[in-house]
Amino acid sequence: MKTKNIALWIVQGLLAVTFLFAGGAKLVMSAEQMAAPGPIQLPVAFIRFIGVCEILGAIGMIAPGVTRIKPGLTPLGAAGLVIIMIGATVVNLVDGPAPAAAITIVLGALAAFVVYGRWLRAEPSQHSIGSVRL
Repeated sequence: MKTKNIALWIVQGLLAVTFLFAGGAKLVMSAEQMAAPGPIQLPVAFIRFIGVCEILGAIGMIAPGVTRIKPGLTPLGAAGLVIIMIGATVVNLVDGPAPAAAITIVLGALAAFVVYGRWLRAEPSQHSIGSVRL
């Protein structure tokens, strides 16, 4: 179990750095830099929203485990990133080159590994949000 915990922390750290960088870029780039050349044109406000979600997901994968406050939130942060990567994969398959879709598939799979690993390791009492038990 200790080896799996170390593997989860390594994956969480790598994903956090990746999503902090990607989300931060979406927040600081100009609208012209974010304009896609293909048929799918996402609104700039939506891209910035995704950037904020990526940053929050990255923080959510690290902060609960480090602070030991609500560690059950870690798999939820990772699950949010899985959802974002599903959308990114679809957009890349329709609008972008296949290698970009492969990258988003790998990132989504790694985030799913974190969801699975941390959900199983969490105490049953941590499978709740507020007073709602999951």
